[in-house]
Amino acid sequence: MSALTLVSLLSACASDRAPESSYVLLDGSKISTSQLQGKVFLVNFWATSCTTCVAEMPELIATHNKFKERGFETLAVAMSYDPPSYVVNFAQTRQLPFKVAIDNTGAAAKAWGEIQLTPTTFVVNKRGEIVKRYVGTPNFSELHQLIEQLLSAS
Repeated sequence: MSALTLVSLLSACASDRAPESSYVLLDGSKISTSQLQGKVFLVNFWATSCTTCVAEMPELIATHNKFKERGFETLAVAMSYDPPSYVVNFAQTRQLPFKVAIDNTGAAAKAWGEIQLTPTTFVVNKRGEIVKRYVGTPNFSELHQLIEQLLSAS
């Protein structure tokens, strides 16, 4: 095995890149993972029928509001089985301040690693690498420290 092959194998293992996915937001606009490149962002797979997801939403809102002025983005992706009307109603009644998408085909959940458990949350750095994956509710003080470090990194 050549040194170059070894280096490329090691770098491939070192960090998972965020998959290239596109999302249709509730307002009808589209956003893709590549448009978030250069920013620190969080992707949260959730469902209105998931009590843990609903319970963590106020913390996600607080996290988004705490870091958004520094270029931090949050994308909440509703699972394909979630009725769109429920998602729209939830986003409006809770006044979600971040981007909300419905994964109506299940393609985004598949691209991010066959997501089946909700909530599943990913934190992505400015280089588009997944640095943390949470299944279940994140430890929000730990999450805030991580976001702080990632935002401070050049």
